[in-house]
Amino acid sequence: MAAKTFDVVVIGAGPGGYVAAIRASQLGLKVAIVEREHMGGICLNWGCIPTKAMLRSSEVFHLMHRAKEFGLKAEGIGYDLDAVVKRSRGVAKQLNSGVGHLMKKNKVEVVMGAATMPAKGKVAVKTDKGMEELQAKSIILATGARARELPGLEADGERVWTYKHALQPPHMPKKLLVIGSGAIGIEFASFYNTLGAETTVVEVMDRILPVEDAEISAFAKKSFEKQGMKIMQKAVVKQLDRMKTKVTAHIEANGKVEKQDFDTVISAVGIVGNVEGLGLEALGVKIDRTHVVTDEYCRTGVEGLYAIGDIAGAPWLAHKASHEGVMVAELIAGKNKVHPVKPESIAGCTYCHPQVASVGYSEAKAKELGYDIRVGRFPFIGNGKAIALGDPEGMVKTVFDAKTGELLGAHMIGAEVTEMIQGYVVGRQLETTEEDLMETVFPHPTISEAMHEAVLDAYDRVIHI
Repeated sequence: MAAKTFDVVVIGAGPGGYVAAIRASQLGLKVAIVEREHMGGICLNWGCIPTKAMLRSSEVFHLMHRAKEFGLKAEGIGYDLDAVVKRSRGVAKQLNSGVGHLMKKNKVEVVMGAATMPAKGKVAVKTDKGMEELQAKSIILATGARARELPGLEADGERVWTYKHALQPPHMPKKLLVIGSGAIGIEFASFYNTLGAETTVVEVMDRILPVEDAEISAFAKKSFEKQGMKIMQKAVVKQLDRMKTKVTAHIEANGKVEKQDFDTVISAVGIVGNVEGLGLEALGVKIDRTHVVTDEYCRTGVEGLYAIGDIAGAPWLAHKASHEGVMVAELIAGKNKVHPVKPESIAGCTYCHPQVASVGYSEAKAKELGYDIRVGRFPFIGNGKAIALGDPEGMVKTVFDAKTGELLGAHMIGAEVTEMIQGYVVGRQLETTEEDLMETVFPHPTISEAMHEAVLDAYDRVIHI
């Protein structure tokens, strides 16, 4: 059977791959995309989107319990976990079919199956009907990543879960252990804790949300503890003894190992890249700790082969993958002025309660890089809209270069900060200074005014505290 020829073949149809395929097609290239499981990848089917749907349910549930504060009455408040999950799956399904529609609209040929690369420029796909061969001058690897499993802590789907089990839970946890306090761990801890699970989070580092600014991590810890969560930092789960109805966790902290019983454990200890079984080593692709090594333009060093998104390393974020996909498509199409994606210009968002969002350098990182800095802070308690919303717990922190006024980083925790962070992202992209931000008129009353005040505070001009 003769191989089908394309300009570009994309392997993986997640937020990196499908976006790369659309952009390449827009630029007049003939494109095929290979996907072994779901259009939209993990993000859309088992990650970003369904978790946000579930977290929205828990947020509404939390607000219903607070009805009295708002002068409202809500009685007999409860939830139906199956219905919460069903809504979440429906949201994912709607978007999954949307990606299929976008592929048709952009004339991208979809091949469902598992891909390997037998030789440079060649892709063999094992489909339901047998093998299909594709060839292209340019191939984009966008195979993503999966949950890291530590020896002895592997998921079984019954008592020990990964994110996938947590999205379709076989039971409602009563006593829950979450191992790992990155975005995934904290989001699930927040969801199940709000629904009434007695939740413990164990983090090996010295603070939860370890990629965030230390001050934000400390604020989050206080907030979660107030909601009844138990947080253990500098702690390690050494082993899990599994029984039919419970799991005994051996947790080492402060040099002592203590045993605790839980009915459910969620393991969220990072991810590993999907690099196996593709034939990468034979092609001469460099792999470092399960991630493909690339240059800033996502080139692998093998001619015509690019790697984008989670497989190409941190930050492991859907929006980073999408932008890399666009960049690579434009590079392949020969466009002038193609800009590499800078990791420090990518915002990170965690949709726990309260929300957390940040971009750029933390205060510690800016100091470590040798900057002379000015730092501003503004608490939500000084913001009229936050008080009116009944969400006065939060803060905005800004970090500036004292010499040039460049906004080096911004860090937030509180209501709707995942939507607000984009203001600072745009500001950094436009190379804004403290002066530009101070002279910008923020609408009143909005929570975003706290962003303005945090800038003013860095220069001793804050108004409302």
